Amino acid sequence: MTGAIDLATLFGVSETAIGLTVVAFGTSLPELAASVAAALRGKPGLAIGNVVGSNIYNILLIGGVTMGIAPFALPENLLGVQMGLLIASAVALLGLLWFAKSIGRAMGLVLLAAFLGNVVFVFM
Repeated sequence: MTGAIDLATLFGVSETAIGLTVVAFGTSLPELAASVAAALRGKPGLAIGNVVGSNIYNILLIGGVTMGIAPFALPENLLGVQMGLLIASAVALLGLLWFAKSIGRAMGLVLLAAFLGNVVFVFM
C-alpha cells in the first residue's frame, strides 16, 4: 500500500485524492470480494448488506476512533463537495433499495458510472 501512495505522491496527486481512492480501494477489497461471491451465489441481500455495513463501520467507527485519538481538520474540499456527494449517494441508494424490485445490469452500469465519475472528479 505504501508503494501506491508513494507513486501517487510522485505524480503530484493530492493526499485527499489518495485517501479517497487508492487507500479506500485497498482497504475495501475484502468487502468487494465477499460481495461479488455473495452476488454470484444468488444472495444479493448479503452483498448489499456487506457493502452498506462496511461503509457505516468505516465512516462511524474507524473515523470516530481516529478523530478521538488524533483529531485534525478535514480539508475544505472534502467537507464541501465530497460530503455532499456521500450524503446524496446514500439517500439515492436508500431510495433505490426501497423502491426498486431488483437491481439489474442497467442499474448496475449506472451505479458504476456514478462511481467512476466521482473518481474522475476527485482527481480533477
